[in-house]
Amino acid sequence: MEEEQKKSYEDIGARECLKTIGAEIKQFAVPSVLTPLCMILEVVMEMMIPLLMAKIIDDGVNAGNMNIILSTGGMMLVLAVIGLLAGIGGGVFGARASAGLAMNLRAKMYRSIQAYSFANIDKFSASGLITRLTTDITNIQNAYQMLLRMAMRAPMSLIIAMTMAIIISPKLSSIYLVAVVFLAIFLSFIIRKVSGYFRKVFEKYDDLNASVQENVSAIRVVKAYVREEYEKNKFDKAVENLYKMFVKAEMLMVTNMPVMQATVYTCIILISWFGANAIMQNELTTGELMSLLTYCMSILMSLMMLSMIFVMLTMSLASAQRITEVIREKSDIENPENPVTEVKDGSVDFEGVNFGYNKTAEEYVLKDINLHIKSGEIIGVIGGTGSAKSSLVNLIPRLYDVSEGSVKVGGIDVREYDLVTLRDQVSMVLQQNNLFSGTVLDNLRWGDEDATLEDCIRVCRMACADEFIEKLKDGYESHIEQGGSNLSGGQKQRLCIARALIKKPKIIIFDDSTSAVDTATDAKIRKAMNEEIPDTTIFIIAQRISSVMNADRIIIMDDGKVSAIGTHEELLQQSEIYKDVYESQTGGTGDFDNLYD
Repeated sequence: MEEEQKKSYEDIGARECLKTIGAEIKQFAVPSVLTPLCMILEVVMEMMIPLLMAKIIDDGVNAGNMNIILSTGGMMLVLAVIGLLAGIGGGVFGARASAGLAMNLRAKMYRSIQAYSFANIDKFSASGLITRLTTDITNIQNAYQMLLRMAMRAPMSLIIAMTMAIIISPKLSSIYLVAVVFLAIFLSFIIRKVSGYFRKVFEKYDDLNASVQENVSAIRVVKAYVREEYEKNKFDKAVENLYKMFVKAEMLMVTNMPVMQATVYTCIILISWFGANAIMQNELTTGELMSLLTYCMSILMSLMMLSMIFVMLTMSLASAQRITEVIREKSDIENPENPVTEVKDGSVDFEGVNFGYNKTAEEYVLKDINLHIKSGEIIGVIGGTGSAKSSLVNLIPRLYDVSEGSVKVGGIDVREYDLVTLRDQVSMVLQQNNLFSGTVLDNLRWGDEDATLEDCIRVCRMACADEFIEKLKDGYESHIEQGGSNLSGGQKQRLCIARALIKKPKIIIFDDSTSAVDTATDAKIRKAMNEEIPDTTIFIIAQRISSVMNADRIIIMDDGKVSAIGTHEELLQQSEIYKDVYESQTGGTGDFDNLYD
């Protein structure tokens, strides 16, 4: 998957990156225009000062004219103040424009990610998305600020300084031209080499973030198995790989400075030598020589700034490609043109369904599924690990689209529904019990943001969550840490069940969501649901037959196919697999996965 991602973002051209990122600049068009204008004004002020300096030396100092010295010095002071104010303005406007671009890009990326289907999310790693939202966007922000300020200042400074130098002495200015050509060739070589290294650097950032994320999220497991040293070594390896890649890039970049300095000093020596001879022959004044030396520094400093710009743009191109890939990724699940906005009932029909996560896979995950479930039925789904139980129910709220066939809810193909309408009526309690930082009520209202306290208490009683909530210090206003880390596994599961129930859906899917709940509590939850929501279709995915044996029908999944379907009593008579698992579980000697042993 990482190789596919790498090829994907490298295939994104510079034009597409500019188009995607440029669209987020429009809001900050004014500071984006004012920044280069301020920089141009600053450069013009700076470039006029050497001419006035030459006038002070030639017409003031050498002629002993104090009036010229004072008046020209006053003009230099005014130009310096204007240049200073222009530079400050360029910095302020540049910061606003670049920070605004970063803000818009982060918002655009986040909105894009929120619109992804599960299939889209599967293409990216969580650590990769975090790197793109942080490091990559920071690179773009820095590059854009430099582009607005330096990319305008450096060329203008170079052009004006070269023009002034040619006006003063066309002959001596040829030294600059040779230096410029030499440095341009050298810089192009450096940039071409460095660009490849920076692309690899951002891939190493992904690895580093992945290592940190995995360690932090599983820190309890790490400590329980005393694997701190192993995790440290893994992190050190990721850091070292990033270090080595940066060193390779920096080793090439640092050669820029000594070569630049050598060129500057060579130009100064040559101009001083030939300029002194020109003064002796009355072809040049002392003030003009001082101006030429000043312009020499301006020209070569401009070249140095340009080299920094090219390196920064080279770095940011890799970041821009990665950002553009996230923004341009379109969800493969979208609303139809005229969506159905009402779910009639909770009936579910699978008709000739084949499904695979990868479109190029040779074999489907789900194969030839045909099921017809009436509204209000309680359906148990059991099977060994990897038998595609979760894949089956994920198709009902259209978290994935079928590869072949159709899934119908309320007699209508799920692809014809408005997504919000469908998912509001199909509530899921997933295997991973994800809670968010906030109060108990905040988490319950994810199911219905308008739910009253009474509504929340009612569903918590159904889910047997009221038992522990009432014992908390602040009850329903008690704070829950990120991920529910201050709750036990069973408490988190019961809160997630309550959150699903509060939506009052026509279909509820419990994806192995009572695995951390004791058998007695599990029975209480099922009894409460039977009494409170008898018309709701319920899917219960479980490993324990005791969780599904009272269901109206039980589906046995085996290798992506429906192996058998029927009531508990029917399956005991018709399915050897079910009978064997039931006897092993009731005898306390095994579970469903034993059928593969």
